Amino acid sequence: MWVLLGVAVVVVGFAARLNPLLIVAGAAIVTGIAAGMDLLATLAVLGKAFKDNRYISVVWLILPLIGLLEREGLQERAKALIGKLREATAGRLLLIYLVIRQLAAAVGLTSLGGHAQMVRPLIAPMAEAAAEAQAPGLNPAQRERVKAMAAATDNVGLFFGEDIFIAIASILLIKGFLEENGIVVEPLQLSMWAIPTAILALLIHGTRLLLLDRRLGRAAGQ
Repeated sequence: MWVLLGVAVVVVGFAARLNPLLIVAGAAIVTGIAAGMDLLATLAVLGKAFKDNRYISVVWLILPLIGLLEREGLQERAKALIGKLREATAGRLLLIYLVIRQLAAAVGLTSLGGHAQMVRPLIAPMAEAAAEAQAPGLNPAQRERVKAMAAATDNVGLFFGEDIFIAIASILLIKGFLEENGIVVEPLQLSMWAIPTAILALLIHGTRLLLLDRRLGRAAGQ
């Protein structure tokens, strides 16, 4: 039971608001030592696990670049660009992004968008700028709603678009689960049945985005 000390380290570390990386590394070391391994062996196992799964962490290398772009005024530039387009509205902008995101995911380009690399630095600020043009003096609740809709748009576009692409992990997972239960289907069949769902998701969420425009329009008229 001593190996559970690693869990205690995680709980105490997060409760104390310490650096998450230090917490995880400390918990791994404590767990290894509690299991009877020496320090060098524990570090070797930790390093091997990181090396074997390093491809998972590659995507995080782009985050410093995004942070640097934001520091240099990326969000302000995006807002200024949208401010010059008189016909741009938050709903229309997000609807266009929804279509692009869903079509890109349908052909396997799932990394084309995303919250960290697209929504936060570009899409959300642009939608916020468009909303400010529609309804000057947005209150905090309205501003947060626009940001939430920007994040939801990315989720809906990716989730309901990626299943159309046959070489995606979700399709293979569904195929494997069905075969375990005696139902044999081809990936192409699953992809074809994902198309009606994707169309409905586009129509439903697209309607929500247009209703967002109407809500902002009413707020402007008050």
